[in-house]
Amino acid sequence: MVWSEREQAYWNEILDFERNLLQYEPNDFELTYEKWLEKGLTLVPAETRELFFEQFDQLFFHIHSLLQGSQFQMDARDRILTAARAFDDTVESISDLKRLSIDQLHYIAQQQSSRHRIYSLLQGAAVGIGGTLALSSDYLAMTIINLRAVQLISMSYGYEVNSPYEMMTSLKVYHTSTLPLRLRAAGWMKLKEEIGDEHYFYFGSEKLTNETWLQGPLKQVLKTMLILTFKRKQFSGVPFISMAIGAGANYQLTRNVTNMSEKFYQMRLLMEKQAQT
Repeated sequence: MVWSEREQAYWNEILDFERNLLQYEPNDFELTYEKWLEKGLTLVPAETRELFFEQFDQLFFHIHSLLQGSQFQMDARDRILTAARAFDDTVESISDLKRLSIDQLHYIAQQQSSRHRIYSLLQGAAVGIGGTLALSSDYLAMTIINLRAVQLISMSYGYEVNSPYEMMTSLKVYHTSTLPLRLRAAGWMKLKEEIGDEHYFYFGSEKLTNETWLQGPLKQVLKTMLILTFKRKQFSGVPFISMAIGAGANYQLTRNVTNMSEKFYQMRLLMEKQAQT
């Protein structure tokens, strides 16, 4: 084993994370809900379902491309490099970050994770206060926030997201982290299998969404219904309950996304370092 003591500690945390995913047992409510969802989907023609999921895949691809070329992303990239130079003033590019220690990379990535969790918290609170427009745009806003978080965590560990392979990898990390708990283990293992097979182009399946992924958007619908239900219950003119529902749900989603993203890119970096030596 070529890792340092601290790298071994991070690897042990990754193994614990993976073990918890694999040992998760769905409860009766989740199983009943899954059967109900599958039964409902059988009522929709297969061609319609396929077209629906293709449109969502295209939405994710477009959002990823827009974020990648945006000024906000360029500014965030510069901040990551500036933070890295505080540890090593010879850092010139994102790939140079791999020379830093795992603790230093974790510190930089945590800055991105914390910032985006706050964005989600504020977005959820705004939805709890806002009107129809805020509610209808919440899913798109959360997709942008969380995809951007994955991209920046990827860069924090030295992986640019401007190649087709890295784009698909970041999209699959995002997709896996938004799956129901009982399905994340399978998604995680697929991500793990592709480590070490990096190319400029991506040669695997480019399909992201399917019937199992639908529970994420359905949770958004449930959240919206709860917000509308409690929005009228105000204290001193402020709908605190609906704000708490929106903020809590959004924060938890981004927490899941950033946590899995960090674990994946840590695992990838450590496996890459071991393979090189």
